[in-house]
Order: sequence, then structure tokens, then C-alpha cells
Amino acid sequence: MINKKVNNVREALQGIEDGMTIMLGGFGLCGIPENSIAELVQKGTTDLTCISNNAGVDDFGLGLLLHKRQIKKMISSYVGENVEFERQMLSGELDVELTPQGTLAEKCRAAQAGIPAFFTPAGYGTEVAEGKETREFNGKMHVMELAFKADFSIVKAWKGDEAGNLIFKGTARNFNSCMAGAGKITIAEVEELLHAGSLDPNEIHIPGILVQRIFQGEKFEKRIEQRTTRKRE
Repeated sequence: MINKKVNNVREALQGIEDGMTIMLGGFGLCGIPENSIAELVQKGTTDLTCISNNAGVDDFGLGLLLHKRQIKKMISSYVGENVEFERQMLSGELDVELTPQGTLAEKCRAAQAGIPAFFTPAGYGTEVAEGKETREFNGKMHVMELAFKADFSIVKAWKGDEAGNLIFKGTARNFNSCMAGAGKITIAEVEELLHAGSLDPNEIHIPGILVQRIFQGEKFEKRIEQRTTRKRE
């Protein structure tokens, strides 16, 4: 069995260079590859095109890369709670391609499956459809969307083994699941890295064939983006 384990995040991110396109899993701050983002900040890699559901918050997640002006273009579904993201977009400092959330997920999944394009009704008749091929199916108009092309895909999982098999926990599965295998090289950072064969095959969400590098992360903060509570009765 092929061993995909690398020693640390620095080794995992070898080959990521200025100007590349990178997918990053997570939804808000849930299930984001914290160690990998911190390493990209440390490396000072610039002119990046980042594909992610959103860009974290001002001082965490992809917001750290935005503050360092390391991201040239964001392909996202919404701006979210990131004030700096909003400021850079409105000022024209950052190129932003807003994409319907379902379309964003499917563009990842299509790349993962090797499907070059697909048709969706989402966005027809809006700016999203400008310049794109449209076609009618069953009496309804659809827009053709191309699958993403990314140099690297970086995902975060709960558990993984040295063969690259991954298990996600709860809603942290989100975009991590469809981004694994969607880039030319997929890097997985995990909370717990086990020997190959340690995971129950029936519980594996992503098979190791979709992962090229895997490492055990450390000191995960797992911040909560919006904490909502109610008074005790």
C-alpha cells in the first residue's frame, strides 16, 4: 500500500508557488485547514487564486492571507463575515468571482470526477450567465458551467491513515469532501493520523486514491464564527 504521509505542513506544501490556483475546504471556520493556511502566510506565497466557500473572518482562516495581500482572486459563494474581504472587493483591490453555492460545490465535484462541464439552472438570466453557453432541458433554461482547474486542493479531516483515506466529522465534511481529488495534487491535514488499515472501510468518506499527501496537524483552534446561545430556563 502506497504511503502518502509527509512529516509536516512545510513538506506537504512543497511545490505551491506564486500565481497558483488553490482550493481550500471548509465552510466559514468549520473544517478549515488551519495549519496549511498558517504555513502559506509564513511562506509569503502571493498572487494566489483561492477557491473557497468564503474567506473566513478578518483575523483567522483565509482572512490572514487577505490581510497580507497574498490573494489576487477569490472564487467564493459569498463574502460572509469578513470585513476586509468586503473592503478589498468594493475597492477593487481584489478580483472576486461570486458563484452560487450549489454551483461552486458542483464545479468542485465535477473536477473531482473528471467531468469537464455541466448544465445547471442556477444563475440563468443573471450576471452569472453572461458569456456562457445556455441550453434548454425539459422546458427550462440552463447555464453551462466549467469544472474548476486547480493546482492544489487542501482539505482538513478528522481522521486519516497513511494511505490517504479520510474520515470527516459532522459538518466539517462540507466542501472538504468534494474538493478532495479536485486539484492536481490534494493535501490533507488531519487531527489524527493512523497506520494504514486502522480505519473501518465502511466509515471512510474519501478513499486514499484521491489524496497525494497527508500529515497530522497540530494546535487546531476550531474557532466558532457566530456563537448563538439562549438563556437557561
